Amino acid sequence: MVFMNKEELTAKLQDIEWEDFEVKEAKFEVPKSSWETVSAFSNTAGGWLIFGVSKKGKTFEIAGVENPEKMEQDFTTTLRGNKFSQKITPACKNYTFNSKKVLAFYIPLAQKKPVYFDNIRNAFIRSGSGDQRLTEQEIYSLFRDSSFGAKDKELTALTLKDLNKESIKRYRTYLQNIKPEHQYNSLSDEEFLSKIRVLEDKKATLGGLLVFGTEDSIGRYISDFKIDYLEIFGTSYDDAPKRYEFRLSDYPNIYEYFFAIYERIIKKIDVPFKLQGAFRDENQPQVKAIREALVNMLIHADYFSPMKPRIRVFSNRIEFFNPGALPKPYQELQKGDISLPRNPIITRIFRVIDLAENAGYGFDKMFRGWNAHYKRDPVVSTGIDYYRIEFFFGKPKVHGKDLEKDGVKDLVRDLEKDLEKLTERQKSILLEIGKNPSITQSELSKKIGINEKNIRNNIAKLKERGRLRRIGPDKGGRWEVLK
Repeated sequence: MVFMNKEELTAKLQDIEWEDFEVKEAKFEVPKSSWETVSAFSNTAGGWLIFGVSKKGKTFEIAGVENPEKMEQDFTTTLRGNKFSQKITPACKNYTFNSKKVLAFYIPLAQKKPVYFDNIRNAFIRSGSGDQRLTEQEIYSLFRDSSFGAKDKELTALTLKDLNKESIKRYRTYLQNIKPEHQYNSLSDEEFLSKIRVLEDKKATLGGLLVFGTEDSIGRYISDFKIDYLEIFGTSYDDAPKRYEFRLSDYPNIYEYFFAIYERIIKKIDVPFKLQGAFRDENQPQVKAIREALVNMLIHADYFSPMKPRIRVFSNRIEFFNPGALPKPYQELQKGDISLPRNPIITRIFRVIDLAENAGYGFDKMFRGWNAHYKRDPVVSTGIDYYRIEFFFGKPKVHGKDLEKDGVKDLVRDLEKDLEKLTERQKSILLEIGKNPSITQSELSKKIGINEKNIRNNIAKLKERGRLRRIGPDKGGRWEVLK
């Protein structure tokens, strides 16, 4: 037998990028547990599945595959057959260790999710180094994501008379003020709304309805439409005297919410007095960053999720919470002009009045703009059915020291990237506790798919990091997620 640790194994297989992998002994046949891993890799971020290697603690043992040609054919034929909800084409490699054969299969991230085998209950996601069965809510979220970029194009049974006339008037006035020569300004309301795809064949699109609908007309398609905005006088609910000091009233549609929120939130950031020509410059980088974050949330939110778009203004940060996962890792979206809007019609409506970028998610503008003034990058955290962007005020301090001034830049980055350091299991624990603060460790174990000892260990680490605390006794108490 050949024994090695992970580093030694990955060094042997140096042409594989080990962002995620799973080993199976698989000496004589394809293990049934492989199907869970294939589903999990397909639904998460892709990964390598290795046959002929067993894991004992932190040690890997090369056992080898007895009939590699047959096993490779059996495995790939199954993935291309009817067992899974869609055909999967893996990349295949084979290696030899002291005459023992090892098979490696790369399972790509699926473009259309969820991917499951046999029936919808067998849909999994990768969490840490394990496979976790998806909840019903997560499955519905992935189904909605499978129509990414198409949902808001759907036609409703509503017409121009069902839309909010005042919102349309305000929008058109705004366009006339910023672009007095625009060709759309001379059109009738019906012609104009058709041009920006609020109407298609005189029927309102879902995107157009969300931006310009009335409370009653939107309620016919989304019974609990709401965009939440709260101001909390503290760094968390725990140190605030009240749950919130201010909560925005309800507004009929996205367009009205945008201006109500923007007028409130812009007062929460530092805007030094500067002149641009003869006038005060109120379009400074940090202002653009927050405006971009607000528009980003409005045009990319999943309005059919049970979670609601939410902005929370704490004393040390502004937090934007988006129901609906990103189409790609945000690092990829930040690098280039990747235009993958969840709601292309809502995006177009905001683009016409220059409130949305022509390409991409605007992460680069948010990062550059906020960092230009506050010298801190926003912090992005993601899950299977949400993503969150947090904009922290000022420079981080520890025991009253200005860390950047003292030159401890590595510690600054560590503090700012704290969310990114959490393991997937720890993020899953926080997410489940966020949904149900009274959840027990036994219930967490069942939901996340790891034993209670691992749950206890991860909870202890989250407490040490200051991300979680227990309020009240073990029985009858509750958890609180700390920011």
